[in-house]
Amino acid sequence: MQGILVFRRRIRSTAVSVRRVILYAGLAISLSSLAFSLGSWTAQRSLAAEIAASGVRLEVLQGHLARRIIGTREAAIQPSATNGEQEGNAVSATGTSQSALVEEIKRQLQAEMGLLPVRLLRERRESFVELNATDNFGKTSYGTAGYLGRGYFITVKHGVMALGNPADGRNRRRMVAVTVRYRDRDIPADVIDSGDATVEVHPGDWAVIRVREDVDLPPLRADASYGFEFAAPIFRLGNDYSKGIILSTGYVGQRMTNGLVTCLTDGHPGVSGGGVLNQQGDLVGIPVGRMQGDYRFSFILPVRGEMFRRVPGLPDALETH
Repeated sequence: MQGILVFRRRIRSTAVSVRRVILYAGLAISLSSLAFSLGSWTAQRSLAAEIAASGVRLEVLQGHLARRIIGTREAAIQPSATNGEQEGNAVSATGTSQSALVEEIKRQLQAEMGLLPVRLLRERRESFVELNATDNFGKTSYGTAGYLGRGYFITVKHGVMALGNPADGRNRRRMVAVTVRYRDRDIPADVIDSGDATVEVHPGDWAVIRVREDVDLPPLRADASYGFEFAAPIFRLGNDYSKGIILSTGYVGQRMTNGLVTCLTDGHPGVSGGGVLNQQGDLVGIPVGRMQGDYRFSFILPVRGEMFRRVPGLPDALETH
């Protein structure tokens, strides 16, 4: 009997010890959570203060810069030695002239940084449509087409015609339907002209198609004289992953011996046949492919006069300066 009482006392003692351990652990966890919360709150307050301070410093820097620019302009006003007439064409820092000065600085920054006005980009986006094609085996593909006016679009040949068929002609693949997406409808299109490409990513990988009904889209202006100078900024518009026309920016790499140009810009599926624009918003190239295993590098086909030989009125208006 005495042994049973001792055993019960030990059980009660152990239970009390366990409860104490649980209590201490809970208390420790609560303190840790409180400390973490306090630390996070302190860090957020510190970050907010740092951001506010950075904003103040940026405003001060902008003010200094503006005063320096205006002071430089006003210093250009020099009185003559005899009659005190002002020389030079300095811009005043007040009124309309100040607005003109701001616009001039913005234009200079835009040119230096390779930017394109948002308004112009939005307008150019409306000139591109989603392209879809179906072959005789029921396989579908998607890409992009750029509008040239009068119902004509330019795109890639491999998007509207089958390339690389077997020499014996067996199981020959051919496209049986080509459509463009216009106002939530798929409009049938016919292939009017194409280059001499027999494989993808080729200098002749281009085609011109025409839709069978009227469309109201802004036509592109093509520039066949663009030099594709190294590191020049470019703007690519294409049907990224068949998710709609999406903008991507990049830079020119180098010209290849076959006439194509490498560019540092996204080469995602679906952008083939889209447009590469220069800083004036002119169509200067067509994305035709990407580097194997790397979506960051694209192959661009520069536009040239022969691509528009079947488009009424366009060859004469093609920029070649």
